[in-house]
Amino acid sequence: MPCEVKPRFVVLYGSQKGQAESLAEGIAEVAEEHGLVAELSCLSHTEKYNLEKENAPVVFIVSTTGEGEPPDTALQFVKHLKTKTLSTDHYTHLCYALLALGDTNYADFCNCGKTIECRLQELGAKQFYATGYADDGVGLEVVVEPWIDGLWKAIKGALSKMASDKSDVLKGEAGGPKETPDSSIPHVQLNLLGITDHQSCESIKASAETLSKFASSPAPQTAVSDLRPAFPAGSPVLASQSRGAASVSTSAPKTQTGNAGVPGVALAASLTCSLPPLSESPLNVPALPPPYLDVSLQEVDSVEQIVGPLNKETLHAAPISRAVQLTRGDSVKRALLLELDISAHPMVTYHPGDSFDVFCPNKAEEVEDVLHRLGLHDQRNHRVHMSLCKDTKKRGAQLPSYMSQNLSLLYLLTWCLEIRSVPKKAFLRALVEHTGDAVQKRRLQELCSRQGNADYNLYVRDSSLGVLELLAAFPSCSPPLSLLIELLPKLQPRPYSAASSCLRYPGKLHFVFNVVEFPACSGRLAGRRGLCTGWLFDLINPVLVSPEEEESSNSPALPKIHVSLRPNCSFRPPADVSAPFVMVGPGTGVAPFIGFLQQREQERKENPEAVFGETWLFFGCRHRDRDYLFREELEGFVSSGTLSHLKVCFSRDEEEEEGEEEATTSAARPRYVQHNLLRNSQHITDILLKQNGYFYVCGDAKNMAKDVNNALMEMIQTELQVDQLDAMKTLAGLREEKRYLQDIWG
Repeated sequence: MPCEVKPRFVVLYGSQKGQAESLAEGIAEVAEEHGLVAELSCLSHTEKYNLEKENAPVVFIVSTTGEGEPPDTALQFVKHLKTKTLSTDHYTHLCYALLALGDTNYADFCNCGKTIECRLQELGAKQFYATGYADDGVGLEVVVEPWIDGLWKAIKGALSKMASDKSDVLKGEAGGPKETPDSSIPHVQLNLLGITDHQSCESIKASAETLSKFASSPAPQTAVSDLRPAFPAGSPVLASQSRGAASVSTSAPKTQTGNAGVPGVALAASLTCSLPPLSESPLNVPALPPPYLDVSLQEVDSVEQIVGPLNKETLHAAPISRAVQLTRGDSVKRALLLELDISAHPMVTYHPGDSFDVFCPNKAEEVEDVLHRLGLHDQRNHRVHMSLCKDTKKRGAQLPSYMSQNLSLLYLLTWCLEIRSVPKKAFLRALVEHTGDAVQKRRLQELCSRQGNADYNLYVRDSSLGVLELLAAFPSCSPPLSLLIELLPKLQPRPYSAASSCLRYPGKLHFVFNVVEFPACSGRLAGRRGLCTGWLFDLINPVLVSPEEEESSNSPALPKIHVSLRPNCSFRPPADVSAPFVMVGPGTGVAPFIGFLQQREQERKENPEAVFGETWLFFGCRHRDRDYLFREELEGFVSSGTLSHLKVCFSRDEEEEEGEEEATTSAARPRYVQHNLLRNSQHITDILLKQNGYFYVCGDAKNMAKDVNNALMEMIQTELQVDQLDAMKTLAGLREEKRYLQDIWG
């Protein structure tokens, strides 16, 4: 008998760090279980697909990067979509669904997905399934999991309709009604009230109500003994998850008193222990990510000592010429300024507002611990050989492009894999297969299950546990080296903003950072420093000086670090020096604005006759006498007229004299930068709305940037006498004109 031909559909992805790619691969891998065949391709591989003639349903999965930009792998596709010569019926034959990944902590939430969807509809494409907008700020899974659950029904419905339409055409009948999305599938979307949205309040409210009903509906549960994947096989590296209604059940953070036969014993949930109802629930556990690498270790006669990252041809080794501690010793956070000597690299030119990457290794002690934990310490200098498994079920399997075949195991763990990364659910699911103890195995299943979302967040994600800490908590787990190489991400460089101007410091590059501290928690017995900031601190600690110690320039030679410039063509001072601009940068967020002002001061000296626009800086810190960064330099900018207005607030200082104006006003003392913005509302809105000025924000994305945005919206509402939606549209217009710019981090 002839083999049954399964219906096909196409999966296209655009990914920057691998999340969209992993999702697409997971969908493709599980398609066969639904009686379908998926053709998987990256959007950049145009030779593998042809949308101009595609007659099968197409599923797009795309992320957004930077300031609402497409990922590198989707740039050319988006550029093609935007071609103005394409007719409005160019894609009338195309039937699509789209899942957009973004983060509401950043500007232009899911902008790449929105751009693609808008253009597809303008070109006549038909949507067969409601678009999902997944927010990494609260957890991609909140939208991703139910969206994928409903995708299969939608694809089959689209295939059925397309077959029916084709049959009607063959019979000479009139075409059917206009294609509309499956009305049974709600429009899955979070945070619709985004700054770039132009929907009416009514539609926002309606969509939010739909999502609320959808998120709180119970997911079908399957007992652990009869697991069916609630998520595609090879489920992706998902960064976060909401603690809201989407969680089916949880044991965290409850405490239960009493135990069977042991009255008075207090039981508490933890990383390794759960409580009812989770401990008694059937679980929806993801399917096992398919292994795809054969990894072996080969002994070699001599070991080549490779120091630093592999791609040295694109990097610059720059010596640290100066290291200064900007905060007092008793400050809550330790802020440091490093000066790099880049005079040996004349081609490296940067502008105020640009940033650069610092390439750091994993901590040597942690690499040693991983080697011991894997039982491979004696083979640390062996060469790692990798090849693809011949029978792998992973779609599009390939060797990691950032590793060569001649690397030692020690080098691979030091410079290639992010061993500090928070283990994702796919990683936890894979660990289950290598865990001997039944209790520990069940707990790992809980942590990677849909029902255990809250526990995963509380004990793994929110605590920023690393792989070592997780393995220490589950001692019967012995994963192979291949699992780490397959599922741990590439060790990424850390970005920093330039805090200087080449005009002031030719051949030098300054940057500022806080030494990040992770406290002890459940699963981590002792606190630890951030990977890159801790490494930098250890490098410069022997010769660290205070700003008052002028002899710092005579410090002994310090090590070189590898850096790579990543220019930011938008986060820069206005090209027109007469344009006024406002800068908001509390804490180390002030760093790029030091470069702005150094540049402005030099320009004023070189062009004394030019007309320069007004400049405002809103700075904030905890204490005036402990962490007021760049105080003398900022006050010098004010004295020279480079900085027109300096507004500083101290969030932890007690009430103290703030000058005559503060003493006579009845208003509460401003504690944060947004409070000072509101105090100067009329001036700021005048700059933005009447003088075509610019507004820059640098610093924390989750709290400060949102508070500043809300303050701006309130100011615009008050000054223009408009409602919230109109204020949002005004801010969206400023973003589109590149006059409201952010350089923020999570």
